[in-house]
Amino acid sequence: MPIPEDVTGDEIDKDVRQELQSLPKTLAEDVAKNLVMVARLIDEDPEGAYGYSKVALRLASRVAAVREAAGFAAYASQKYSEALAEFRAARRMTGSAELWPVMADCERGLGRPEKALDMAGAPEVHKLDKAGQVEMRLVAAGARRDMGQLDAAIVTLQSPELASNSVQPWTARLRYAYADALLAAGRENEAREWFAKAVEADRDGSTDASDRLAELDGVEFVDALDENENESENESESGNKEVEGGNEDQRDDSAASADATAAQDDDKD
Repeated sequence: MPIPEDVTGDEIDKDVRQELQSLPKTLAEDVAKNLVMVARLIDEDPEGAYGYSKVALRLASRVAAVREAAGFAAYASQKYSEALAEFRAARRMTGSAELWPVMADCERGLGRPEKALDMAGAPEVHKLDKAGQVEMRLVAAGARRDMGQLDAAIVTLQSPELASNSVQPWTARLRYAYADALLAAGRENEAREWFAKAVEADRDGSTDASDRLAELDGVEFVDALDENENESENESESGNKEVEGGNEDQRDDSAASADATAAQDDDKD
């Protein structure tokens, strides 16, 4: 797959660069460039990122960072079985539990929420940092909702991290998930309160909490483009009516002129 000229491979994280040092220099550079493309495209073009990840995987399948990148690209493309296989491979290579929450979410994607809940109670969760533990809680709550257990999902999300006033990278998503679960359970007033709290914490626009809050407040958003098109259509219709009206006036004037001419002819006779 083509690599843009501005991609050098130096953009990758230094830890990943160290992993690639086990490869011949030219090969390491090629792999690095493909990994940069995965990172660049994964949000906007998951399928494109997936394509570059397959190239990197073909070049260096024994590098944990490559397996992890391939896993995330497959995950973003909703290829959950493939993503899970890559994450498991990366975990075997590193021995780290860091990927445990996303592996559990793959189980959800495969329609196995019970398996995701089993993973949420596994010893590996205790090895996660705070961010990983919050992520695991989000996955577990999602699994509860998959199983129709709304009240259990709400309880799962209730935690010191949710109650804390400090804003962390995960705060907006945690508050949003809690608000969404409350709304699904019919607790609209509480949901509105937590969507508002999610908006306060969402400094980088990672959720659509502001839109959800506006919906609850009865605010309707009008697409400016559609509005302009409607105005143009109305103006066009108005113009057509004026033209039609002008034609009618012209027809009336013509008829009056014809009547006058006929009257003059009668006088001559």
